[in-house]
Amino acid sequence: MIAALGLLAVMPWLLVDRVARRRCAALAGVAPTGCSQDARPPVDVTVVLELLGAALRAGAGVPRAIETVAQAVGGADGAALARVASALRLGAAWTVAWEGVPPRLDVVARALRPAWDEGAAPGEALTAAGEELRRARRDATRTAAGRLAVQLVLPLGTCFLPAFVLVGLAPVLLALGSGLLAG
Repeated sequence: MIAALGLLAVMPWLLVDRVARRRCAALAGVAPTGCSQDARPPVDVTVVLELLGAALRAGAGVPRAIETVAQAVGGADGAALARVASALRLGAAWTVAWEGVPPRLDVVARALRPAWDEGAAPGEALTAAGEELRRARRDATRTAAGRLAVQLVLPLGTCFLPAFVLVGLAPVLLALGSGLLAG
């Protein structure tokens, strides 16, 4: 009896562990034996832009800054950024170096291109790109919230209106009706 209760108490943790391993394996695209570092979710692009800005303000060159951020980010995005840094160090053209990079990192390439091609200070371009991403995300969130509010009107109305009638109006009408019938 005690062993059965102990097993029953341990089962939720075993199930959660199994689900976590399967999810991790699905993210990494490998068999569910264990998680790897590559299974990390991608880092937000605004964070990548801020990290690049900090590395460049500290005096690193563009390839070294990209390489440092790639190590910090890890995962698929980090591997792609590391390939870009290696290609730039080996003398590849800017567009060739950025081939094969996930599309979500295109904003990073656009923000750093003037620094690489013309030697311009990239700080303002990185900040502006980050602000533009945040603004677009904020606008999308506001639009989605407005759409959700409109979609919730009908279900909430169908729930609250009958409840209001039954709880608020029905007792009053019953009291008035019984008073009229009695008198």
